[in-house]
Amino acid sequence: MIGVTENLGLIRDLLAESAVEAGRRPGDVHLLAVSKKQPLEKIIAAADAGQRDFGENIVQEGIEKVTKLAERRLCWHFIGHLQSNKTRPVAEHFDWVHSVDRLKTAQRLSEQRPEALADLNVCIQVNIDDEASKAGVPPAKVGELARAVAALPGLRLRGLMCLPAIRDTFDEQRAPFARTRELAESLVRDGLAIDTLSMGMSDDFRAAITEGATIVRIGTAVFGPRNT
Repeated sequence: MIGVTENLGLIRDLLAESAVEAGRRPGDVHLLAVSKKQPLEKIIAAADAGQRDFGENIVQEGIEKVTKLAERRLCWHFIGHLQSNKTRPVAEHFDWVHSVDRLKTAQRLSEQRPEALADLNVCIQVNIDDEASKAGVPPAKVGELARAVAALPGLRLRGLMCLPAIRDTFDEQRAPFARTRELAESLVRDGLAIDTLSMGMSDDFRAAITEGATIVRIGTAVFGPRNT
């Protein structure tokens, strides 16, 4: 899987360059390789090239990969919409959940997280553009939900995630990421110890990094086309 290795090197360089251009340290921006619908051999190739963090958005597919690659001690992130009736396997197998947008979901994850495991890292998904077609909590409700989630045992509130509407120009792309960053800063001022902004993908990661992204989610640029 030479292609995966080369792709990873290119993307890491691009992320580092974007961080420097934004006046940030390259080490403050982390690549989350979105591995949904990708075969195990490509994930293994990425892991052999030093990639540790992988993102899945289909529960059963993700669980199968986590289980089969358990000996590699990778870090698994659930990034898809999470139905409350599917929280248990996610709580039992994943290290991160980026898509919490309801207190009920967070409560179930808290109750179902095995005591033997470290706290589950969670991000609140913000519907930053108020799109009816997308999940996420409205910006005005972020503070209320964040405080409730932060108080739950077995969870560690890490920050916010957003998936903005598609925009064409760099400056247009920056706007929703800036609003998400400002929401995170308001949570910090309220005393919440958060450190994560999960935002930016292949087409807008430069704008996201400029506005403070700490995790950038990139899939096909790493692995190539997905299986259908």
